Amino acid sequence: MTAINKEAVKQFLLSLQDHICQQLEMADGKAVFVEDAWNREPGERLGGGGRSRVMKQGGVIEQGGVNFSHVTGKQMPASATAHRPELAGRHFEAMGVSLVIHPTNPYVPTSHANVRFFIAEKEGEDPIWWFGGGFDLTPFYPFEEDCQFWHQQAKDLCAPFGEQVYAEHKKWCDDYFYLPHREETRGIGGLFFDDLNQWDFATCFDYIKAVGEGYIKAYVPIINKRKDTPFAEKERQFQLYRRGRYVEFNLVFDRGTLFGLQTGGRTESILMSMPPLARWEYGYEPEANSAEAKLQEYLVPREW
Repeated sequence: MTAINKEAVKQFLLSLQDHICQQLEMADGKAVFVEDAWNREPGERLGGGGRSRVMKQGGVIEQGGVNFSHVTGKQMPASATAHRPELAGRHFEAMGVSLVIHPTNPYVPTSHANVRFFIAEKEGEDPIWWFGGGFDLTPFYPFEEDCQFWHQQAKDLCAPFGEQVYAEHKKWCDDYFYLPHREETRGIGGLFFDDLNQWDFATCFDYIKAVGEGYIKAYVPIINKRKDTPFAEKERQFQLYRRGRYVEFNLVFDRGTLFGLQTGGRTESILMSMPPLARWEYGYEPEANSAEAKLQEYLVPREW
């Protein structure tokens, strides 16, 4: 069995944050990420710290954040141990990179990615550990070729780890990023997984590396292809309306948001995923056969 190497995971996550920020800055061409490094004060429920990096009012990116965090705790929240009683009485560490990019142009999709590692330890007992993460795409005006490209990148990175991995993690993504009160998915999906420890540590770690690096390989070409597409106020208003769905999911259903808030995490970093502008409209119905109406065809799981 491969030894668990927490420090190697941390160093990879820090380098991944650097790489993703560099690539997004090149694609944006105007703005840069501003870093807000933070550390927990003694006596708080959580220890540790992180690097929150935010870009605002770029050439492409209206607002985006790429966060690294490494937090420690003496005990899990009750909400977690209720579902995982084996974690009771253990101290834990959670580290990861999480990002959300909200472009200005409605023809450039919003994207999200996350890779994380969790370990709970207790003296005299084996550690409990797992990886989680994935990435997903939320277009407002979808292009079939972009959606196919996104999923092909996901399928290719999964291939070395088993022929069923893509299908399983794609379905997990479709099921997870679903708004039951709207009866639609948040976007066109991608990959999602949690509790990943069925392989040895080294293989699980390799998969996390592939997912983290695969995100930027999939997203930047779509940015470059669509960032100069002309748009008018109608498209902008539809984008803001659809961003409301993003807010609904993140505040009501997202487990990462809930875990962060319940464990006393850093609020600004947790809510970094919110778009800078969004709107809601009562009883909105898109015009029949319009580009706005066509989006609904993409908010149902399908094979790409």
